[in-house]
Amino acid sequence: MSGASAVSGVDPVDPLSAELLRSVVDVARAIFGAEASSVFLLDEAAHELVFQAVSGRGEAFLVGRRFPADSGIAGWVVTSGEPMIVADLSRSAAFDRDFAKSTEFVPDALMAAPLIHGDRVLGVLEVLDPAPQARSSLGELDLLALFARQAATALRLADDRRGPARTARPADPAPSSDLAEGPRSRALDLLEDLRSVLQSPV
Repeated sequence: MSGASAVSGVDPVDPLSAELLRSVVDVARAIFGAEASSVFLLDEAAHELVFQAVSGRGEAFLVGRRFPADSGIAGWVVTSGEPMIVADLSRSAAFDRDFAKSTEFVPDALMAAPLIHGDRVLGVLEVLDPAPQARSSLGELDLLALFARQAATALRLADDRRGPARTARPADPAPSSDLAEGPRSRALDLLEDLRSVLQSPV
């Protein structure tokens, strides 16, 4: 795809939030029996989607890569705010095959869901080449939406944790340990829930 580029200018998430996002994609890939799973973060200013977490195919080199936010199925999902399952990508006009080739993996099928917080779309969760039984079930789409909500929570935690550092004035007092522990505690609970799902029999 001509607009794709390997740019690493995305704000890094803190280690805890990165671990949360990685757990989301790891668990989603395992539950759906998929070849790969990814979380894309929407960069509204640049109007681009950025690989923020990857499990499976491409995990060694795709994190940080950007592509236009209106491109492909991920672009459709982030624009519409609606999930999508495509069981046969060879028949999908929305699928950007050239971009897929540039990632060194062209899937046959995918599932995608928006990461929504309030009225904002924060990004997209994709599952590539899920097991055949997961490709046409409304129940599986609901399950994917659950994982997308978990990923959105992790992204909001990352944003909330970065926010004070960007906006605090030198004279501002440091936050108390009790205030700082609240988001961290919720994040650790979320991570433990995801690990429990991964360890449960499918």
